[in-house]
Amino acid sequence: MNKDVRQFVVAADDDGIRLDRWFKRHLADINFNLVSRWARTGQIRVDGARATPGDRLTVGQTIRVPPDEPVKATVAAKPKSTRPPLSDEQTEYMREMVIHQDAQAIVINKPPGLATQGGTGTMEHVDGMLDALQFECENRPKLVHRLDKDTSGALLLARTSRAAAYFSKHFSGRTAKKVYWALVVGVPEIEDGIIDLPLAKQPGTGGEKMHVDQKEGQAARTRYRVIDHAASRTAWVELQPFTGRTHQLRVHMAAIGHPIVGDGKYGLQEAFLTGGISRKMHLHARRLRIDHPDGGKIDILADLPTHFAESMDTLGFELAEGDRIAMDDGPPPMSREMLKSKARAHAKGVRKERRGERRGRGEAKKK
Repeated sequence: MNKDVRQFVVAADDDGIRLDRWFKRHLADINFNLVSRWARTGQIRVDGARATPGDRLTVGQTIRVPPDEPVKATVAAKPKSTRPPLSDEQTEYMREMVIHQDAQAIVINKPPGLATQGGTGTMEHVDGMLDALQFECENRPKLVHRLDKDTSGALLLARTSRAAAYFSKHFSGRTAKKVYWALVVGVPEIEDGIIDLPLAKQPGTGGEKMHVDQKEGQAARTRYRVIDHAASRTAWVELQPFTGRTHQLRVHMAAIGHPIVGDGKYGLQEAFLTGGISRKMHLHARRLRIDHPDGGKIDILADLPTHFAESMDTLGFELAEGDRIAMDDGPPPMSREMLKSKARAHAKGVRKERRGERRGRGEAKKK
């Protein structure tokens, strides 16, 4: 065997990933074209067998990698920019947000006003301070979903690449359950319903604002339930998004005439209440439940931020009432389209039964 041949054992964190993704993760200096050529010529082997870039790896397998090829001298590339070190205050700030921690996941209670990721003019954000939550792990945790800057509550972070892939799959497959609490202007006439309105970026806003677009929009569905209300002034609602469109909950509630309190972007001036109610956004990711990659579930509650809690107290709402009905596993009410589909399926079944009866009578007459 060539002494320069390298061998690697697939770690648990890489279980299930593609071979080409393994190279990108661990031998990033080897490009895809070279990996493909090595695979075609049989120089890459997994447990002694020829492999292709798309093969899935299993923990414990041995990957044979040929000697790296010499690279022609080129102008040295500029080193990648590094993140500035965090201050003690930033580290403490992030660690105080942690409400759950295990070997695969961290859940933080994100405060309102802190962006999840950076953007134009956004210097401080969760993604930029994740080094504070590395703890004993080799790598910093990874974001697997987002919350709007002014939305507070439970935000899940993956501590390993395996967990990141696992959680991302559950979020994209809509098996993760997220429950939001919101205060909305007025009281919805239907107390438990589905909002089924497609959303698209609003032209002329640079993608900063969404709107309902029946022709070009992407499907978006939200379940809402009224938990309590203060006369006709405002309602405390539970929201469960079944899709993950940008600003979905905010646009949907505004679209049915009940914007979220404090959401001037979609509710305009109507979204602000008097009587000591904060002008901040009253939208909070109260509860998150998702399967855990090591078995079992993560099921976590995030406390309300101060301004939201004070508004609840001012309006006389009892928090225990909201948690009592949260995460109800019963089937949600059907949208109009779902009801129509069910009715069509029932009618089709009846027609099929009748055809069978007619055939039966016809055969009986022949006898």
